[in-house]
Amino acid sequence: MIEPGYILSERYKLLKTLGEGGMANVYLAHDLILDRDVAVKVLRLDLQNDPDTKRRFQREAMATTELVHPNIVSIYDVGESNDQQYLVMEYVRGSDLKKYIVEHFPIPYQRVVDIMEQILAGIQVAHDHNIIHRDLKPQNIMIDENGNAKITDFGIAVALSDNSMTQTNSLLGSVHYLSPEQARGSMPTKQSDIYALGIILFEMLTGTVPFEGDSAVSIALKHFQEEMPSVRDFDPRIPQALENVVLKATTKDPANRYTSASAMAADLKTSLSSARAHEAKFVPDSNDLDETKIVPVVSSQTATPVAARSEAQAPQTDAKATKAKPKRKGGWKKWWPAIVLGVLLVGLITMLILAFSGGKGDATVPDLTGMSQTQAESALEAANLELGNVTKASSNTVAKNKVIRSNPASGANLKSGRKVAIVLSTGKKRYTLKDYTGEKYSTVKKKLEKVGFDVKADRKSSDTVPAGEIMDQSEPEGKRLVAKGTELTFTVSSGPKTVKLPSFLGQSENYFNTWMTAHGLTPQVSQEYSDTVASGNIISQNPDQGTAMSKGDTVSVVISKGVDPAKSSASSSSSEAQTQTVTRNLTISYQAPSGESSGSGSSASNQITIYIQDSKHSLSDVFKTMTISSDTTVQLQFQLNNGDTGAYRVMNNGQVVQSEDNIGG
Repeated sequence: MIEPGYILSERYKLLKTLGEGGMANVYLAHDLILDRDVAVKVLRLDLQNDPDTKRRFQREAMATTELVHPNIVSIYDVGESNDQQYLVMEYVRGSDLKKYIVEHFPIPYQRVVDIMEQILAGIQVAHDHNIIHRDLKPQNIMIDENGNAKITDFGIAVALSDNSMTQTNSLLGSVHYLSPEQARGSMPTKQSDIYALGIILFEMLTGTVPFEGDSAVSIALKHFQEEMPSVRDFDPRIPQALENVVLKATTKDPANRYTSASAMAADLKTSLSSARAHEAKFVPDSNDLDETKIVPVVSSQTATPVAARSEAQAPQTDAKATKAKPKRKGGWKKWWPAIVLGVLLVGLITMLILAFSGGKGDATVPDLTGMSQTQAESALEAANLELGNVTKASSNTVAKNKVIRSNPASGANLKSGRKVAIVLSTGKKRYTLKDYTGEKYSTVKKKLEKVGFDVKADRKSSDTVPAGEIMDQSEPEGKRLVAKGTELTFTVSSGPKTVKLPSFLGQSENYFNTWMTAHGLTPQVSQEYSDTVASGNIISQNPDQGTAMSKGDTVSVVISKGVDPAKSSASSSSSEAQTQTVTRNLTISYQAPSGESSGSGSSASNQITIYIQDSKHSLSDVFKTMTISSDTTVQLQFQLNNGDTGAYRVMNNGQVVQSEDNIGG
């Protein structure tokens, strides 16, 4: 089996195994060129050199590529990669009909009719191309997510003109859906597919197949010996007209079945109609079970069927001889038809055994999983088999140097002395890391999580690396790691560092310029007269307080030039005192004790003491005390008479941390 991740023809990446068969394995794959999921059937490695299997595999490709119908799984491509033959098919999301029946039984009659009509439409197209499916069964019919039926697996389909097919080959297929003529070893016909479709309809209505047995041979014999069970015995509510479709499709004599899939579909379409509510039970024109009573006799003198001979046709005997030897009258000749019948029956059973066992040998492959190479070799020797090719592959479940699987698989029947290949585990699959710096984190995260890593991000600002790109990684390039359970951390850029603007209203131009320089921002200053804001202080700002700014961004402020001289009154020269209010918004920074990071949530606090000087306060008196545990903004207002100036001092735990003099001067 091919490991997931393998790419066929540099185009089809295998994702996981969908199923394993006797001839090929089927994988879910992704078409890297057309960017779509597909199903890829790859011929098994041990059969690559088997001409019969290769011919059969190629026949499936040729048979199906010419069938284009919404109810037939499409074939997209056929190819060969490293001596491995494969075909690429439409990937059907859903389940097969077998599983659908189990999960949805009992299925409403109308839904049964709808599904069967789709299947019959697809088979009619195949028959129109003279292609017989020969292996119709619920497992080979897919039901997609929209409830549509699609026929697949034409692996043993055969064109009517293919004269190379033998009777033994014609017995291939599932015995539960095998027509009587195929069970006898006859060539399959379109009516053989009709019979299988009748059995499928039976199963959809009853939830089971009509014939069961202890072996494939016993089931096959029932197909041409026993009468078809009544679906109405399972469910009396089933209309007789619907049961009649089952009965006509499954008559023992192919001549009594529907002439085509479209004819069966037409009959099925009206089976639930009230006009057919009182329809009589279908009875074939002749007794199908009687046909097994005619046994041909192979003789050098005649080929007349034994059961058809009359006494008048019996060979004449010499009367004298008969009288002389009365004991021989009615001797062994009386039993020779039964002897011939017995011989033919034994031959039939032998042929069935060979057909359904695939020519089984006298040795069985033991279960080698988990064994060492030495143990596997001993187990094969005990089973009269030999150890063949030994390859290695990673495994997350099988310990290193233990057998993952064998080829052929355990339980396979082989001739004594055949070689069995094994695959040994190299341990858990390791993934080689690349240098991911400069790549998008979201893309890398998705890729690495898909293979099993636990991926984390440590985001940091950067003025040079675009946001979302990886700047560093916790594990170096080239390191091989087991993906499952391993955590990888990437340092990811969050873009340039941002800072939120404080309020500059009422602040001095000097304070504004100092703050802008410290944070890498560009100041832009203009001036206006103001009746309320003292000269030299900020009247307005743009952007507003709280706006996030990046390095290099511009902040504009308007500085007051004081009162417009043109508006001064005559009394401005008077000695009478005039009072003005000046405001300062201060951000007092929290100072964390040594060994503790700054920011909110710290356990220690700062003791803040504020002194101001204006017309009502003196710097020698405490204006305000407060306790802070994070950066805190306070507003100070100074009442200044004409010609007076203000000042303030801020002390943090006894040390001056902020001050300003000549306020309003």
